[in-house]
Amino acid sequence: MKQPDPHSATGDLPPFLAACRLQPAAHTPVWIMRQAGRYLPEYRALRERHSFLEMMRTPELATEVTLQPVRRFPLDAAILFADIMTPLDGLGLGLDFAPGPVLERPVRSRADVEALRWRPAEEAVPHVLETVRALAGELPERTPLIGFAGAPWTLFCYLVEGRGSKSFITAKAFLHAEPEASRQLLELLADLTIDYARAQVGAGARALMLFDSWAGLLGPDDYRRFALPAVRRILEALSSSGVPRIYFPNQGATLLEDVAGLPVEVVGIDWRLPLSRARRVLGPQIGVQGNLDPAALFAPEAALREAIDQVLEEAGSGPGHVFNLGHGIERETDPAKVALLIDHVHARTARRTLREVPA
Repeated sequence: MKQPDPHSATGDLPPFLAACRLQPAAHTPVWIMRQAGRYLPEYRALRERHSFLEMMRTPELATEVTLQPVRRFPLDAAILFADIMTPLDGLGLGLDFAPGPVLERPVRSRADVEALRWRPAEEAVPHVLETVRALAGELPERTPLIGFAGAPWTLFCYLVEGRGSKSFITAKAFLHAEPEASRQLLELLADLTIDYARAQVGAGARALMLFDSWAGLLGPDDYRRFALPAVRRILEALSSSGVPRIYFPNQGATLLEDVAGLPVEVVGIDWRLPLSRARRVLGPQIGVQGNLDPAALFAPEAALREAIDQVLEEAGSGPGHVFNLGHGIERETDPAKVALLIDHVHARTARRTLREVPA
């Protein structure tokens, strides 16, 4: 099993890990949210024969799906093929995907919260850890594996709503009607997430990402009261893991002042906020990830290059930028545009970075 990379500035870290550590890199690293997925014809071919749940729960299939984009493109990191709901399998609430997550027995009362019991990841989702161990042995040394989990508030939304939603009004109503039960549920989810993330690192993940997909549903006061304490507890607990931590508060522009105080190496920024503004709020001690609008991949090649250049310009020339989309890639995306994106970022930043890296 690969050991976590040291925090010392060695100059020989893979570009993704170097950027996460605010160190100079050979080029701005690139990976793409949902890069292992349905825009790839090889993924769709597998999906014709296997259900989404079967693919996630079968280590050989999950390993293959994770590796598909890395084989096709010169990506600077791989991300585990799983779902943010995966660790909730152990709660016994009847999780299914149709196609998004659906719970047969959502959490709707204090009694429901108090009845929840979670099992350690090694017991609840051993297939995930088997997949991580397989990938740690197969990925190139300079293509680190990112493990990930859903942030407690985002998991809370699905657990209470029972399925995906644009507004998650049932979840938000429960938050205000039952604040103490809500805090209890968020604390339980934080405990579960800490265990799940630590297990991924133990199995070979070399970075961790916390997806707060629905952070933007909360105003700053409610975010501080409910969501932020659980996120802070997770990130603090993972400080001894030895791997970079990435937090992605989707649509969280109004929350960044609070996010800036978190113990995190990198913050993911969606496409709605220029990276230059995000960096001013977050400060020089935190790197940024993002943030090309996924729709830009449908533009003509010249316009796509201009959009990429704009993101690079907003990120600035200093270290600490991981290029990504501002959200997950759309299924209709042409893989050729992904290849253009990666090649263009590498080519544009290699020359600049080589001038800046001390001899």
